[in-house]
Amino acid sequence: MPPKAKFTKAEIIEAALNIVRTDGYEALTSRALGTYLGSSARPIFTVFKNMEEVQQAMIEAAKTLYKEYVNKGLTAEHPFKGVGTQYILFSVNEPKLFQLLFMAEQKQIPDLSGVLPLIDESYKDILLSIQKDYEISELSANKLYRHLWIYTHGIASLCATKMCRFTGEEISTMITEVCMSVLKKIQEEENND
Repeated sequence: MPPKAKFTKAEIIEAALNIVRTDGYEALTSRALGTYLGSSARPIFTVFKNMEEVQQAMIEAAKTLYKEYVNKGLTAEHPFKGVGTQYILFSVNEPKLFQLLFMAEQKQIPDLSGVLPLIDESYKDILLSIQKDYEISELSANKLYRHLWIYTHGIASLCATKMCRFTGEEISTMITEVCMSVLKKIQEEENND
């Protein structure tokens, strides 16, 4: 008969998430997890097979948390701007999780057209919100998305690494200015076709 689990799966994942939030992904070890839970590492492995399984579950939990930010952005008056703002807000509120999800080195380097679907499970929802809100084609929406993602990722990276701080008003103004500039150019191109 296997030993009774001292901690639930959810408790272990939450502990792992909190370790990464404060100390970064490299700090997530079985020893650190046991210490955080006030025990040895042994009870962790009555629930999980190994540390890789714990790490994967923690990454999924971080993605779920990020998705909550995206969903909140998608309910804004202008969903695409809302998502961009929430992306930056996630980097401010959860800098270590942002670094883990969006600043980690990739095993294979995707080209620009492949990076957004790879890193963001909400890619299609965001793309649809752009098409709908700005009444542009999927191709144009994709182009706008890529340009604004590069820009907002830059701001978010500056925030996540504490290189720079921006007010909400500054972020809103910057996103709007860049979005309107790129959108104007895209609409001119669509009208010329």
